[in-house]
Amino acid sequence: MPDDRPIIAWLRRDLRLGDHPMLHAAFESGRPVIPVFLRDEVIEGQGAAPRWRLSLSIGAFGRELEAIGSRLVLRHGRAAEALARLVDETGAAAIWWTRAYDPASRARDEEVERESSVETRVFPGHVLFEPWSIETGSGGYYKVYTPYWRATRHWEVQDPLPRVPRLRPPERWPRSDTLNDWALGADMQRGAEVVARHVRVGEAAAQDRLAGFIEDGIADYEAGRNLPAVNGTSGLSENLTYGEISIRTCWHAARRAEEEGRSGASTWLKELIWREFAYHLLWYTPRLVTGNWRPEWDDFPWRDDNGDAMLWRQGRTGMPFVDAAMREMFVTGRMHNRSRMIVASYLTKHLMTHWRVGCRWFEECLTDWDVANNALGWQWVAGSGPDASPFFRVFNPATQLQKFDPERAYVGRWIAEGQRRPGEDALSYFDAIPLRWNMSPDDAYPAPLVSAAAGRQRALDAYAERRD
Repeated sequence: MPDDRPIIAWLRRDLRLGDHPMLHAAFESGRPVIPVFLRDEVIEGQGAAPRWRLSLSIGAFGRELEAIGSRLVLRHGRAAEALARLVDETGAAAIWWTRAYDPASRARDEEVERESSVETRVFPGHVLFEPWSIETGSGGYYKVYTPYWRATRHWEVQDPLPRVPRLRPPERWPRSDTLNDWALGADMQRGAEVVARHVRVGEAAAQDRLAGFIEDGIADYEAGRNLPAVNGTSGLSENLTYGEISIRTCWHAARRAEEEGRSGASTWLKELIWREFAYHLLWYTPRLVTGNWRPEWDDFPWRDDNGDAMLWRQGRTGMPFVDAAMREMFVTGRMHNRSRMIVASYLTKHLMTHWRVGCRWFEECLTDWDVANNALGWQWVAGSGPDASPFFRVFNPATQLQKFDPERAYVGRWIAEGQRRPGEDALSYFDAIPLRWNMSPDDAYPAPLVSAAAGRQRALDAYAERRD
């Protein structure tokens, strides 16, 4: 006689009903399903903006489940202990989840598997390819992106699974926490109301965003993705972060666009594979998120946190491109990719500050924060990572501004100081920041902390001295 005891479906970065291998298998099993989200040790370690944005995704997904006759049970505590209590309360025979790849999540999941008294089943996670499935010719892992791209470019990717139409409920639902009581957005202080205007939450919003990008944006993606004043990217990073859309769905949409001859599709496919490359590296070298990937950079004279880094956080470096980008992040929860490279280069090279300082601030402020891509991006710019930009490549924020924002539209949108009539976005920055920063749009715009030329030379001198 088949087992009819419930399955606990533990949700994490997979808050959707479409193309969901775990929920699809649970539906097809015909067994009762108890969807669960845990405020566990991994969630507690995340920054303010990611946790706030996560709360919105949890709420939206809970409503999606209710629409198909199910519900989302919320619990808090250490994952292994919280799930064990649920098993005891519900008589569940299994705990299923979708795989995660970062060190903290892997440690948590291994503990759950080790301590579980019932069957555990793990499904492929938020990547196109399981990290270990891609090997070099000698059987190792890839350390350079271009060969990885060539190796994966024509791999067969399974078509997305159909949307789960319903989930059989248990005879009795277990007790659930209240999402509002979790107060996941408490650390956002004044910023949540401002950032809320710039997010698009949930599976339906993600699908609409993808359709709009494929229809109207992907043709201009090659050029538009480098212009911070232009809405030239997909905007899907926040939705991918919380699994409101699957990476397979994005991949197949891009492949269809490529086959239709839409310019820009191939470039977007490369960006999706860069995301895969980050998780490939993270799986094999978890140190990517904690320290220099290249140990030879451990003795480089980067500064720890300092006063200049604080001015960088506040968008008061006196470099308009840098300051506009930092303010964009504080208001919208995201930052244009070109801008991310500029601000990272400025912090690690012009201000000679360790990339970890910036990496932690991004984790605090980004609603699309992704542990692997954030760490790889920072180490790529700093020069300490795999396949990194060489340290002597120092982005000049003044010339970058002239090249990518020649009309000063981006800078004008985000910096209020010096403008007779600053726009809503520039002013909303002052509504979002902590009061203790004591900033006003009536302030004079600051002089540069260091000139572009002097900062570059200081970085190159330190690099030359290290090599000697």
